[in-house]
Formats: sequence, structure tokens, C-alpha cells
Amino acid sequence: MVTIDELIKKMPPESRDILRVVWDSLSPADRKGFLSLLSSLPSNSNLVRLLLRLSTQQLRMAFGQKHRVAIVGPTNVGKSTLYNQFIHQKTDRAETSPLPGTTRTNQQADAGLFAIIDTPGADAVGDVGAREQAEALQAAEQADFLIIVFDAIQGIKQSELNLFSRLRALGKPYVIALNKIDLVRKESPAVIARAAQNLGLTVEQVLPLIAKTGEGIPEILTAIAATEPEMVAALGRGLPQYRWQLAWRSIVSAASVSAVIALTPLPIIDFAPLIIIQSAMVLSIARIYNYRVTIQRARELAATFGLGLLARTLFTELSKLGGPPGWLLGAAIAASTSVVMGYAAA
Repeated sequence: MVTIDELIKKMPPESRDILRVVWDSLSPADRKGFLSLLSSLPSNSNLVRLLLRLSTQQLRMAFGQKHRVAIVGPTNVGKSTLYNQFIHQKTDRAETSPLPGTTRTNQQADAGLFAIIDTPGADAVGDVGAREQAEALQAAEQADFLIIVFDAIQGIKQSELNLFSRLRALGKPYVIALNKIDLVRKESPAVIARAAQNLGLTVEQVLPLIAKTGEGIPEILTAIAATEPEMVAALGRGLPQYRWQLAWRSIVSAASVSAVIALTPLPIIDFAPLIIIQSAMVLSIARIYNYRVTIQRARELAATFGLGLLARTLFTELSKLGGPPGWLLGAAIAASTSVVMGYAAA
């Protein structure tokens, strides 16, 4: 038999308080009814562990603390121009020029609650170039996330491939941006496809960018959120103009995982992960919008969403008793309620 305490103990430490607050907000009658249903089920610890693993991404969105982004790439691909799109203070702006090698040292600025680092060309040559390259690679090594920028005009040659291999060897999460795509607008699909092929990536992994206008930045932020969920809150706080895109990413992620969890053919077992997913989604959206969640506000959220979650979850569990059609209905209910909750929170 799986007990509520056993479920809580199996969860990551940072998520246990969420479920405990929700559980404490329920009435004694609701708790008794839930425990009665729970006691009738066989123990299935492997299934519980699987469901909790599915909750990991949403928890990372809600509790992640990563915030250092480094913009790296070859010389003169528009790294500083992209850097300037992120920062708020004019005094922090990087010097830009059509001449190669304008940026000679790493430059860091506070873009809200995350740090953005502009680096010199990581493929520079000569004595000065070797120092600049070392600085760029050091910044990449110390960062939590990399935006690797290449030039749509120059394409991906052997030097770019060598640089990409060195950066990827660092083991950091990254996105690839192909800048100056406006200069090859008519041929952009072919240019992107060729760059992706040379890098050994899919077309979807190479993001078109026009750094001087900011076109393509929302897609880059969405890709960062998908690749490294722990960056979501910092990005939302630091770049308020993109909060809705980031919040929607959190909502879609929660809805997708909720649907998968709700397909579990055993009633009640997925109650805890669903509570965690939807509660963490609300907390991650609160962080994106820089809404400070105190203990009191957390309890208010639990009281508001917890009782409704219990009612919806029990209804969903009952639908599973009817076999595959019921499971699909449960998945639809879990996904749709996650979207509604997320939309309301945002």
C-alpha cells in the first residue's frame, strides 16, 4: 500500500513542501476519503518513481537558480549586437562595428536577474587572438547556458565546426542562432538546412536571427526555456517584454506532462505528481512575472488550487476505471485543467 508520506518522501526535497502545504489545506474528511482510496491500491514504487521523474522539468522551472548566459561564436557574427538587445543600461552596452575584433575582452552586464556575457571571437588567431579565444572559452565554461552565434553569410566552415566541437565538449546546454538571416532572406531555408547539416543538427535546432532588430529573440528564449528549464524564471524577470512567451512555455510543458501522467492506468497513484506539476507551474509563472511568493501566499495558492485539484483529480481517477477510453478522458481533463490554471495564473 502506498501512503501519502511515502509519496512525499520519494519526491525531490524542494518539492515536498508544496505537496505538504496542499495536503494540509484539505479538510479531514477529504484526507480520510483520499487515504481510503489510496489504501485499496497495490504498492507500485517503480510506477511512482516514473511519474515523479516526469515532474522534474516543471520543478526545475519553479525552483531553478541558473542565470549566467554567455554569447559565444566566431569573430564578427553579431554577438555584441545581440548582447545589446538583452541589457537595460546604456552604460553597459557593448561597442559594435562592422570591423572584426571590436570586442577584445569579456563584458558582463545584469539583464534583470540574469547575467549576459559578451565574448570576443572564439576563433581569433595570433597572439592577441589566442588570449581572446581563451577568454571566450573561459566565459563559456563558467556560464550556465550558451547562445552560440554563427553568420548566415559565412556559413559553417571547418573553423566554425572546430569551435562548435570545443563548445559542445564543455557539456553546457546551448542553442544555435544563425545571425544576419535577413541578408539571405530568399535563400534562408536552404541556408539554415545547410548549416544544420554541417553541424550535425536538425533544422529545428538552428534558429534564424536578426540581432540588430531583435527578430528571432522570442524563439531563442523559448528554445532556452525548453533546453534548460532552470533559466525560465531568470529570463522572465530580466526580460519582462517576453514574459508571456515564457509563461506559455511553462503552461504547455505542464499540460503535456499532466496528460502523460494522467494516462497511468492505476487510479490515485498519479495524484501526487499531478498536484506537483500544476502547483509548480503556478509557482514558475509567479517567478516569471516577478511575483514574490511568501509562505502566506503559498498557502493561499494551495487553498485556492488545492481543493479544486483534489476534486478534479478524483473525477479523473474515476474515469480511469473504464479502461483505455477512460484513461484518454483523464488525460484530456488533466491537460485542459493545467492550461486553464496556467492561463489564469499568467
